[in-house]
Amino acid sequence: MHAVIQTGGKQYRVKPGDAVRVELLKAQVGAAVSFEHVLMVGDGENVRVGAPFVAGARVNATVVAHGRGDKVRIFKLRRRKHYQKSQGHRQGFTEVRIDDVVAS
Repeated sequence: MHAVIQTGGKQYRVKPGDAVRVELLKAQVGAAVSFEHVLMVGDGENVRVGAPFVAGARVNATVVAHGRGDKVRIFKLRRRKHYQKSQGHRQGFTEVRIDDVVAS
């Protein structure tokens, strides 16, 4: 069984056993989290699509780790104007392991 969940403004296709990096969540390592915004649940030929969410469906997961992604460098330059700006950013993430998909 697989599902499409929405968290942090992004959508992820998950199934039990997957390890997924999602936007930073406020949860301790080892804590159980539940994703209530399930857009689609499928099991072979049996597929349920929500409008916008599937009623009664949720995805249970466990927080494995927190971290920060690779540095993204931003460089702005205006030619002939004596303007240049350099900046960097590292986005935080939470790695979760999908335990099960519940579709009632």
